[in-house]
Amino acid sequence: MSTPATPTALPEGVRAGNEQLVQLTPEAGTKVTALMAREGQGEFLRLAITGGGCNGLSYKMKFTPVPRRGDILVQTAGVPVVVDSKSALFLKGTRLDYSDAMVAGGFKFSNPNAKASCSCGESFSV
Repeated sequence: MSTPATPTALPEGVRAGNEQLVQLTPEAGTKVTALMAREGQGEFLRLAITGGGCNGLSYKMKFTPVPRRGDILVQTAGVPVVVDSKSALFLKGTRLDYSDAMVAGGFKFSNPNAKASCSCGESFSV
């Protein structure tokens, strides 16, 4: 079982970011690390914003083996998170939490840029 990558030097074309862009709570970091190990799809968590959902924009999460040129890399809660520069505009200040509660559990985004969000928490508008 491998642990998430903690690069000492950034890959070419990747910028360093900090938790002012995006922050995972310790609970979210623990869950993401466990999912990374189980899924085996990559050592980086990619957070992105795409068009769609009931409020116009949706959060996307996936694992990726390497960052892309133009990505911003943030180390948070022991997890290397990559965000593309376009998504960064919508994610700035976002906090990702996780709860294993039976009701209303799962990953929850708290985004200060969202003016409205749907009840499921997976879609928002600015």
